[in-house]
Amino acid sequence: MRGARRPIHALAGWVRRQPPKVKAFLGVVAGMAALVFLRFIVHDHDNLFVAAEAVHAIGISVLIYKLSKERTCAGLSLKSQDLTALFLAVRLYCSFVMEYDIHTVLDTATLATTLWVIYMIRLKLKSSYMEDKDNFAIYYVVLPCALLALAVHPSTSHNIFNRIGWAFCVYLEAVSVLPQLRLMQNTKIVEPFTAHYVFALGVARFLSCAHWVLQVLDTRGRLLTALGYGLWPSMVLLAEVVQTFILADFCYYYVKSVFGGQLVLRLPSGVV
Repeated sequence: MRGARRPIHALAGWVRRQPPKVKAFLGVVAGMAALVFLRFIVHDHDNLFVAAEAVHAIGISVLIYKLSKERTCAGLSLKSQDLTALFLAVRLYCSFVMEYDIHTVLDTATLATTLWVIYMIRLKLKSSYMEDKDNFAIYYVVLPCALLALAVHPSTSHNIFNRIGWAFCVYLEAVSVLPQLRLMQNTKIVEPFTAHYVFALGVARFLSCAHWVLQVLDTRGRLLTALGYGLWPSMVLLAEVVQTFILADFCYYYVKSVFGGQLVLRLPSGVV
């Protein structure tokens, strides 16, 4: 095991010494390689979206274990959970009135567990909540997402309110993890269960992004016109890419910490 870690440490050290532009290039190359790999091993790319929601559910399960067994919510952002509940509630409403399917069932379960997490943080475990560290102003993301949804939304035949709501939850989901990342940056040290949860979010976001990118490639761009016209199709893809890159840096340090045998993740300045 130690012999296997040495090349990984050497590679991680080499990457860490590279300038930011080289790191960005390597990240893009790694992402493209992962997409190619998924394209060949996953025949039905719709399964990637289901897998993304399943991984998100696993992340929530980690939080449930932390809150119920350890009886502490230290390191968790209530504001991120509030944003998650908000976009899930809007998406669930849109799913019921626009397209009821398996995603509606998964979103229902995820929303229920997210509300339970919020209940535990607000009431049962309030004494361990790091309110002073959870200082991200959520109106900085909610208002821009609402305004963007008013300006750019699907051009389908559904009710205009439903189309704006759907766009709002797409945009809000892309940035809902920002308060959690800010809290972790403020504390600098991330305990294992919170790190596992955020890493699960990163994997889920990558799988969701891979689903959309591969769908576009499979249909040779026809999917973009099926989503509607104007800027909306491009904004859907952009939102997926944005939320993947938001978590990419954290996931890098998480993997590095795991291979280094560290139980507690320590974040350097400037990660978030």
